[in-house]
Amino acid sequence: MTEVHDLVYHGQGGFTYNDVYNMPITYRKFHIRKINDHIERQNEEIEKAKKGSNTTSQKPQVNRPNIPQADFTTKIKGA
Repeated sequence: MTEVHDLVYHGQGGFTYNDVYNMPITYRKFHIRKINDHIERQNEEIEKAKKGSNTTSQKPQVNRPNIPQADFTTKIKGA
């Protein structure tokens, strides 16, 4: 039963419950193997991307606008 669930869930709409339930076991195993291979390839690509992004772990320099700072040192008359 878990094979049926896995194929319906991870099949991304490609299989209905009845299709998978009535599917021969060899076909089920074939599709499960293909889905597993696909997920493994995705995970490898994610790991490669993570390793490549570690070289740019420094924070980017932010260019601030050229706005003069307010001067709050002036005293209010009568205070």
